[in-house]
Amino acid sequence: MFTELLNDTEADLIKAAEYIKSGKVVGIPTETVYGLGADAANESAVRAVFEAKGRPADNPLIVHLASFSDADKYAENIPELARKLAERFCPGPLTMVMPKRDNVPYVTSGGLETVGIRVPSHSVMHRIIELSGTAIAAPSANTSGYPSPTTAQHVMRDMNGKISAVVDGGQSEFGVESTVISFDDAETARILRPGAVTREMLLEICKNVIIDPAILKEVEAGAKVASPGMKYKHYSPKADIIMVESDLAGFNRVVGNDYDNGVYALIFDGDEADCPYRHLTYGADSAQQAHLLFQRLRELDEIGAEKVYVRSPSTEGMGLAVYNRLIRAAGFEVIRI
Repeated sequence: MFTELLNDTEADLIKAAEYIKSGKVVGIPTETVYGLGADAANESAVRAVFEAKGRPADNPLIVHLASFSDADKYAENIPELARKLAERFCPGPLTMVMPKRDNVPYVTSGGLETVGIRVPSHSVMHRIIELSGTAIAAPSANTSGYPSPTTAQHVMRDMNGKISAVVDGGQSEFGVESTVISFDDAETARILRPGAVTREMLLEICKNVIIDPAILKEVEAGAKVASPGMKYKHYSPKADIIMVESDLAGFNRVVGNDYDNGVYALIFDGDEADCPYRHLTYGADSAQQAHLLFQRLRELDEIGAEKVYVRSPSTEGMGLAVYNRLIRAAGFEVIRI
């Protein structure tokens, strides 16, 4: 099919909303990454999302709303803690997993009895939800397993000819997908996927915040997961990614022992003068690293990298989200010194 590239004008947003209302799929910017948007209640439209991405059917989608006040239409037994968190973090990069209502098809929930609810803060996504008059199911707008898109050009590269349109709303602010949480009890949130809303931020509202073990470890093949990004190898370019947990001197030794024409290094800003190997940088702190990570992974493919050694980020604050994406991009291949 022909994929139309739209701008963020009101006329183009109306067109994008009409596409979604008619059961079509549209690439839409959010503050996290670009998403593939479809009417969350339209089973054929949601199946078209899975088909365009090549996404496994048991990988649930997140349902995006214009206001958390609409959450009761799609989720039931919403905990009071969820409402408190919504007051603090919605709209924003937080997804909350709760029991779903019957109007959320199982194809949207990945066969689960739960649904992830999010209220995005990006003005374009927010307006398209309003104009469409429906909840929008939207995973990241990339080929499944490949680095998530943070620009409209990334989406066009992956989805041209597969979806009806892509709306260009500029580069994504955060650069990694939303934080996903579930609720263990009335006072405890469990982080299923880390993002820009960090554990430290959640602890301002929650008495307890648990980091799910699947964030840092591989999930068994047959296991059911409540959040996108938990089960399969994700975020990976064509190049072989290897994480290295080390100081810069140790990192350089590892790269040097395997250095040939296809090998590159992905290092921190400030490492350049002491890294003698072909390299790209991806930021000096965790916020910058999150913002740049997927862009850099795509750039490494463009320049022909075959193997990439990556300096491992911190796991503190937003660094946990960067670490989580990288360890999955690496297929859990980590060298620790």
